[in-house]
Amino acid sequence: MLILRLLNIVAPAYFLCISLVTFVLQIFLFIPSMFRDPSTTPLLSPALLHGALFLFLSANALGNYILVIQNSPEDLGKGLNLGEGAEVVSDWLDGSRSPGSALPSTHFCRLCSRVTQRHDHHCFFTGNCIGSRNMRNFIMFCLYTSLACLSSLVAGMAYISAALSMSFENPLAFLTLLPHSISQFFSGALLSSEMFVILMLYLWLGIGLACAGFCCHQMLLILRGQTRYQVRKGMVVRVRPWRENLQEVFGKRWLLGLLIPVRNVGCDHRSQKEK
Repeated sequence: MLILRLLNIVAPAYFLCISLVTFVLQIFLFIPSMFRDPSTTPLLSPALLHGALFLFLSANALGNYILVIQNSPEDLGKGLNLGEGAEVVSDWLDGSRSPGSALPSTHFCRLCSRVTQRHDHHCFFTGNCIGSRNMRNFIMFCLYTSLACLSSLVAGMAYISAALSMSFENPLAFLTLLPHSISQFFSGALLSSEMFVILMLYLWLGIGLACAGFCCHQMLLILRGQTRYQVRKGMVVRVRPWRENLQEVFGKRWLLGLLIPVRNVGCDHRSQKEK
């Protein structure tokens, strides 16, 4: 448990550091290198378009990241006589303490020490549980983080291609870039800044693919009306049309939430709660 709590603190700091490094490389290295002659650069140049795209992706990723933390799931255990201690509450919710007394679609998180509705999982990179209140923002965060990493990957490859006078037309060129760069770096033929960018290329690729895969898996669960916790516990859920499952998470005005980071765009679970 101590290791998990430490990871819950280190992972958000790691994400913020990677985001800051990516932003600095894009603004102060990649985008300026695209301007060969600023005096003759057209208004809609590739550098300006890439810069605008990167800022749009970064703003949405950071905005949804903040909303995931702000829209933390409510502690449904407040006001309930569940006993004292995390283990007692966990047993009560799982139904092992009193048969038939478990709350439906709830879970007690030992890291957050709260009872969340429609608990999906605990995200260490946000240091928060993902539930019904912040699921849409979490999916948008994963989506735009993946797109921002892939955008940085393309810009970084273009920078390395120009700096080292190499081509990435052959797919094997990217796979063999790291071992060749390490040998050149220790022989003194490669600058430390260029080596750092090459290392970031593989980091962006890994984070981008991981976020994209996680986002696709999460969308599949939403279409089925399930959560990761329900799948892990083997819980049976009520079968509903996939449109209703999507509307429950993204709301009716889903396009607005896709373009800008906003909280709870017309979600039905809040209106049902107020009723």
